[in-house]
Amino acid sequence: MSDHPLPAGYGAGLLRDALTEDLAGGVDVTSVATIPAGHLSTGRFVSRGHGTVAGLALLLPALAEQLDEVVAAVDDGARVGPGDVLITVTGPTRTLLTLERSALNLLGHLSGVATLTSRWVEAIAGTDAQIRDTRKTTPGLRLAEKYAVRCGGGTNHRMSLSDEALIKDNHVVATGSITAALDAVRAQFPGLACEVECDTLAQVAEAADAGAEMILLDNMDVVTTGEAVRLVGGRSRTEASGGLTLESAREIAMTGVDYLAVGALTHSAPVLDIGLDLGDA
Repeated sequence: MSDHPLPAGYGAGLLRDALTEDLAGGVDVTSVATIPAGHLSTGRFVSRGHGTVAGLALLLPALAEQLDEVVAAVDDGARVGPGDVLITVTGPTRTLLTLERSALNLLGHLSGVATLTSRWVEAIAGTDAQIRDTRKTTPGLRLAEKYAVRCGGGTNHRMSLSDEALIKDNHVVATGSITAALDAVRAQFPGLACEVECDTLAQVAEAADAGAEMILLDNMDVVTTGEAVRLVGGRSRTEASGGLTLESAREIAMTGVDYLAVGALTHSAPVLDIGLDLGDA
């Protein structure tokens, strides 16, 4: 899972930002009013549903900055079910209750992304295609969500607009043709990988003839996708995108495309229900 490594301190920064929102008024008034100072508790982060875990690599060091003891019971990428313990923590009860919702939001969301990704990966198992995310990520959480996709068995699209060129229809309109757009990118950014979005087989042929490293097959049905793959003939990698469903994924993958690009992995993943159960330390 090394497409986009997580920088040191990244998870701690996310948790601090979330706590800043929760503590905008100064303190957690409920916990301060009801929990004696110095009271300690042990807490267990417990899955309430079936899914794939993601986010521990971010959350564990973040929790360790706030609490006395943090122990993971599973690893990112693990399959879990109702009642499975993910993390056990010990520390000041006020602190535990204050950070509870922020920690659960992060862990539940990222585990939801990993869970949905794993379902897509299972749907195309046995084919040569891979499930890939898009840039349709939550602002500020792109690195975390792309990590979660990898935990679910998927692979990553570009992280930023600088990683590689993706020539879309408006770029083609502006330059006059796919070939002209590719030539323009290569003139200014030689050596940079170029992907071209294509809506028709004629565009696919032009992109392949022009040497595009990857061709995005936009909203093509199964038959047209298969024709596009045969037309490319291995000269470029191919990526199906748009209108994909879990039900159609396997049929699309069996056309020979290299990737299925699924924006839903990050923009529509249901959270994995996870709770925090407290007891005296």
